[in-house]
Amino acid sequence: NTFYFVLVGIPLTMALGLVLAVALNSGIDRFRGLFRVGYYTPVVTSIVAVAVVWRFILQDSGLMNTVLAWIGVDGPDWLNDPVWAMPSIIVMGAWRNMGTLMIIFLAGLQAIPRDVYEAAEVDGAGAWRRFTTMTLPLMRPTLLLGAVLLSVGFLQVFEEPFVMTQGGPLNSTLTISYYVYNQFGYGDYSLASAAAYVLFAFIAALSAVQFRLLRSKDR
Repeated sequence: NTFYFVLVGIPLTMALGLVLAVALNSGIDRFRGLFRVGYYTPVVTSIVAVAVVWRFILQDSGLMNTVLAWIGVDGPDWLNDPVWAMPSIIVMGAWRNMGTLMIIFLAGLQAIPRDVYEAAEVDGAGAWRRFTTMTLPLMRPTLLLGAVLLSVGFLQVFEEPFVMTQGGPLNSTLTISYYVYNQFGYGDYSLASAAAYVLFAFIAALSAVQFRLLRSKDR
């Protein structure tokens, strides 16, 4: 479940953060500060408060299913369905963390010299071609940094399933951190400690690989 959260949540969150950063960097100068604050607000809001709000939104008679009912769609019981519980938590996690990546990616975009884009425009490169052949390659170190920070946080995901689903239904949202918490609660300290060490070792190894890649890109 933890790796499912990481493998789906990281690309989704990075994509959302990059889209927001590109949108803010491309224009809307007058309201840029307002949008930054708005998108970053979920990051500084209490995770417990955010999770409680999302739990009400996603309950069987909540806002999400009410909106779907308006267009004739019978929505599932998102947090009590083993198929939809983890995707629901992933979406909430992506929404909450995309503001952090937006700030990081926006800083990376603003560090790219404008004359690079101007030269590409003179050569006839369109917006999409400039984005794929210039923006993404020049943003690679920043993107990798965002992936490092996000993966470390997502591997330790605990509060979202704890508040929203309590690891259910049928353990479909039971993450490693939540498992460690449960084992300490049951008094099985040896198993809890072993699981915590395994998680720490995996995070350390993944971070080492990612930072090695980051250094190689900077050379």
